Amino acid sequence: MANKAPQDTGLQGTLQRGKACLRCRKRKMRCDGSKPSCQQCVRAKKGEACEYDDGKGKTRTQLLRENIVRLEQRIRELEDPEYISPAVTLYDPHAHSRSGSSSSSFSSPGDTSFSASHSPFPSGASTVYSFDYSPPIAFGSDSPTSPDPSWCQLQGVPSPSLSPFIPEIFFDEHQTRYQPPLELARMLLDIFSPHRRQCGLDLHMAWILDSLTLPEEKQRHPVLMNAIYMWACFISRPEPLCQHEEHYLGLALDALRDGIRLGEKVTDIIQGSCLLSMYFLANGRILEGSYHASAAAALAVQCGLHLKASHEEHHWPADPLESFDLKPLRTGVREGERILAFWQVYNLDRCWSVILRKPTVIPDGLNIQQSINCPWPQDIAEYEAGYIDAGPPQQTIRAFFEGEISPSSFSSQALRVKASALFSRADQLSTSWDTRMKPSARLLEDIRTLETTIAQFTSTLIPLGQLDAVMFEDKHVLLAAHTLAYTASVQLYRPFTKDSATMFSKCSQAARACVSVIKHIAERDFNFLDPIIGPCWSFVADTLMVELETRKSSWPLADTTEVRNQITSILYAMTTLSPRMPIVAIAASKVQKKLTEL
Repeated sequence: MANKAPQDTGLQGTLQRGKACLRCRKRKMRCDGSKPSCQQCVRAKKGEACEYDDGKGKTRTQLLRENIVRLEQRIRELEDPEYISPAVTLYDPHAHSRSGSSSSSFSSPGDTSFSASHSPFPSGASTVYSFDYSPPIAFGSDSPTSPDPSWCQLQGVPSPSLSPFIPEIFFDEHQTRYQPPLELARMLLDIFSPHRRQCGLDLHMAWILDSLTLPEEKQRHPVLMNAIYMWACFISRPEPLCQHEEHYLGLALDALRDGIRLGEKVTDIIQGSCLLSMYFLANGRILEGSYHASAAAALAVQCGLHLKASHEEHHWPADPLESFDLKPLRTGVREGERILAFWQVYNLDRCWSVILRKPTVIPDGLNIQQSINCPWPQDIAEYEAGYIDAGPPQQTIRAFFEGEISPSSFSSQALRVKASALFSRADQLSTSWDTRMKPSARLLEDIRTLETTIAQFTSTLIPLGQLDAVMFEDKHVLLAAHTLAYTASVQLYRPFTKDSATMFSKCSQAARACVSVIKHIAERDFNFLDPIIGPCWSFVADTLMVELETRKSSWPLADTTEVRNQITSILYAMTTLSPRMPIVAIAASKVQKKLTEL
């Protein structure tokens, strides 16, 4: 059937503004306005996708939306006889383009309200939600000792409302395949921002926010952005927003696959992979978390992020990395983000390799290409001010273990890195001993050296009683540093406690020191704790359980009240953290069961 002549044209045959089809509008192509399909769509063999939004009728996309909403409502009615369908409010994807209104700013998360009646989420059209988000209270719980049983399941369950057909049609002309609407993206970034260090990420969030309005090629990689959106949904539990975790998880995984295939924006890919790993680990999805942690570490080493950039050459090692995006650096923030990205991977690799009982991926040998000489991490504000460590490359971690002191190694981020290094080194030494043999003189000397290093490190940390005076986000980084340092001592002494009363006493003291950290964690702090703290508490609880058993079996009988109180404190902390970090739930139940048996 031949197309009709173009209509609504001006004096020179140009189509009036707003009369082009949606496909031509999106691609900024000249449209002749022919119906049912314009010539541009016909030539591109997209005639069936040619549709007009002239306000006189519903588009094909809108009709599909309404049909999906009706089907979802019907499914819910069949599954739950008591379910009452709410009033359906459809989201108009072209409302902004017609009204010309600008997107609102979500610079104040505490004032943000979100209604699913205006949500472009896949299931947003079928149910109307309304909630206010306040960053300090990111999770809800009726009782800190009674975690929601559904959160104790270690494998995440996709939301039943996520139809596989919806991702293809719910994006409007202002979106890409991976990018949510601008208002929603801003809201998710505001939710995530105060939690970014919780999952090890440190970015210039204002730059991230500004990049949302840039052309697609200048935006951050979709794997990083969708991993951030996923975390925003995750930390919003149990609010309705959390049901969209699986949606953004799927987008992040798709973007990761495409990004690795194309070899683009590799730093963003590494950061996004770390966020994915931390998300899986926090939810107890161990294999997936381990996979992404190892992949991120391997990619970071391959790209030379563990090496220091030469400021004379002003570029990162690029051979054989020509296919990656390690181009000459333009700003201190860009270089700072790459430094922070490496240490994000390092913390993940060193700490969780201990928990997961797997070898570390990032090497730190004597060879320059196999050693870590990336500068110590600083706060992003330092990089923005132009501060970059311009000293000659040195073996950063090895210098720390050898007692060298760098002025740039006392930021909260650098202290967190040192704690990770101590935690990993303690585990390496303790597991290197064959219990069937007497410890060698070399091993005992290494233990004494590390013991001294841990003591020196803890003396440089801000005392626990003064943590409330530091910046809110630094407090939680330092809580993790304290916990890791004391747990490192527990790990160092623990294998030798059966044969040495001295080692037993030192191990017990370290465990009590770790418990003392818990006393300085306020209720609101649990929303921002690093997930690694949960497994650390599990190690300490196991150590105290051994001490409790020893005291009960001694003669004459020793008082067990103090030890039980210590274990109870850890159990309370683990139970409080369990709803927020499901990986802690199983460990908490094991400690509870064992405590009742003793």
